[in-house]
Amino acid sequence: MRDNVILWWILTAFFAFIGVVYTGWHIIATPDPDFASRVEWVGTVALFFGAFMSAMVAFYLDRTHKAQNGELPEDILTSDIDDGDPELGEFSPWSWWPIVLAASAGVFVVGLAVGHFLLPIGLGIFVVAIVGWVYEYYRGNFAR
Repeated sequence: MRDNVILWWILTAFFAFIGVVYTGWHIIATPDPDFASRVEWVGTVALFFGAFMSAMVAFYLDRTHKAQNGELPEDILTSDIDDGDPELGEFSPWSWWPIVLAASAGVFVVGLAVGHFLLPIGLGIFVVAIVGWVYEYYRGNFAR
């Protein structure tokens, strides 16, 4: 994880440097006497925002790395796959509800693009899919 932190800090420095170069270059290349119109704000804000977001990810990963008090099995070259195999939760490979949920998102997006009458239909399918997915273990063969 330490390598990831270093890479994110390098990406932060890259975005900040390119943001300064981009802004300075645009100020020099624009002959307008008004300073506010010489700065190209969209690219400048986007580059510095990219630097800010990269710094946030690097800071979070650094804090996480220090909080775990050691290297993860994924970071050790001699570790096996089974060394880092935690219980991640319950997974049901036979469930059809994720497909229904994706279909509801598809109907909703098509409704945004084609006709707004499809939006409530997509939302209705979404509600049915979420309720079905959450409560699929409460009925039928897999009830608990």
